[in-house]
Amino acid sequence: MTAKRDDIAAILREHLRGFRYDLETQEVGVVAQVGDGIAHVYGLDRAMSSEIVAFENDVYGLVLNLEEESVGVALFGDTEKVREGDEVRRTGRVLETPVGEAFLGRVVDPLGRPLDGKGPVASTESRKTDAKAPGVIERQPVDTPLQTGLKAVDAMTPIGRGQRELIIGDRRTGKTAIALDTIINQKGKNVVCVYVAIGQKASTVARIVDTLARHGALAYTIVVAADAHAPAPMQYLAPYAGCAMAEFFTYRGGDSFVVYDDLSKHAVAYREIALLLRRPPGREAYPGDIFYTHSRLLERAVRLADGHAEANHTAGVEALEDERAVPRAPRGGGSLTAFPIIETKAGDITSYIPTNVISITDGQIYLETSLFNQGVRPAINVGYSVSRVGGAAQIRAMSQIAGELRLELSQYRELEAFAEFSSDLDDESKAQLARGDRLMQILGQGQYEPMPVEDQVLSLYVAVQNHLVDIEVADVRRFEEEWLRYLHEAREDLVTELREKKELTPAYRAKLDQAVAEFKKRFGA
Repeated sequence: MTAKRDDIAAILREHLRGFRYDLETQEVGVVAQVGDGIAHVYGLDRAMSSEIVAFENDVYGLVLNLEEESVGVALFGDTEKVREGDEVRRTGRVLETPVGEAFLGRVVDPLGRPLDGKGPVASTESRKTDAKAPGVIERQPVDTPLQTGLKAVDAMTPIGRGQRELIIGDRRTGKTAIALDTIINQKGKNVVCVYVAIGQKASTVARIVDTLARHGALAYTIVVAADAHAPAPMQYLAPYAGCAMAEFFTYRGGDSFVVYDDLSKHAVAYREIALLLRRPPGREAYPGDIFYTHSRLLERAVRLADGHAEANHTAGVEALEDERAVPRAPRGGGSLTAFPIIETKAGDITSYIPTNVISITDGQIYLETSLFNQGVRPAINVGYSVSRVGGAAQIRAMSQIAGELRLELSQYRELEAFAEFSSDLDDESKAQLARGDRLMQILGQGQYEPMPVEDQVLSLYVAVQNHLVDIEVADVRRFEEEWLRYLHEAREDLVTELREKKELTPAYRAKLDQAVAEFKKRFGA
């Protein structure tokens, strides 16, 4: 018996020596209340802000409120599957957005799930959705133009790579059209575009996707859509997700361009979430941090200093413990240019959300309903529109033209307002009004017809140098079209010289004046 006991003890000791165990602990909470896409969960005492938590039935949520006894969670997915008493588990992961080149040409929701019926997106990388904006040391001045292809914008409110330029105006004044023209104009310029649709009709999003596809722009564009039927948390998340997808290219030394269409609906979605989370309402019932909500998004627009990237630059890796440790980018500094869009009501740009975003951005393009109704397209109000980057984001030739153009238009606007109250004008005033009418015609442009910058300069030159004085106002657009066709067919040397030198020298101006004189003989005939 003793031998058997010893044998059994030896066998047990042998088995115990090879035994290993891992103790896994999970913090589990319980849904106390759920409704309108928001769940209040008890028991998750260590949950982090913006952490992803897992509900039963494969539903996930984002922690937004950290209260003393519970956490407020915004739900993604089918919220009807979540019921009171369900278990909720922490994942320990802060919200991330899948990113990568596989998203180019696709239409996805803010979680990276495809909406275009083309199958799953083959992406293995991700970035933090709500990342920290780069600091001052990691940036460099904005001095490289991002051409929109629109004469009125590139001449008077130039856009630089890394800039945040607000597009603001009433409903149906052409705000989205300017953004789409800019995307179409990036064809062949190595700029990746991201269009974020927030709270729009699904039919509108489909029309935009079709427009981009017809003009060959969808191949280098990502469309992130949270339409009007999407829950408020998805609409809130959309611009941050779109920004993260654009940053994937920026922090690898490339140039990217993102459109947020529009942040008015984004603010409304965030207000809805905040009220459901029982946050104290402020002005117009918006939460107190609505300014920070937009500023931390728009501050991510950047032109990076050469060799800089953020801490979580390499997709899929955890953020460094020391956020100040900034690794070097594999190539030169990239850029992220942002076009936030704000919809005003009855032209009121002094209301809460418009003034907030105006104070964050580097200028605004203001579209006016009265100009739009008069047939001025794009309907840009020159007096209210401004770019705080200025001529630094223009080629030399455009800068030379723009100074004269802005002065002419400002004088025309003043005189036009005065002429409404007086029918007795002297000949000089009448001539100046006629000149201004021709300038407005030359600034007009058809939708989805962006122009190369050299064509813009050549077109504006004839107006600024008063070569249109003997052309009827109704014939100005036809004159411009035929003038550019003449240059490309008969005087391509002038176009090539301007494209290469990017400057209007006295000698070049003399050649242009001679070419205009020759063309006007043909045009008159």
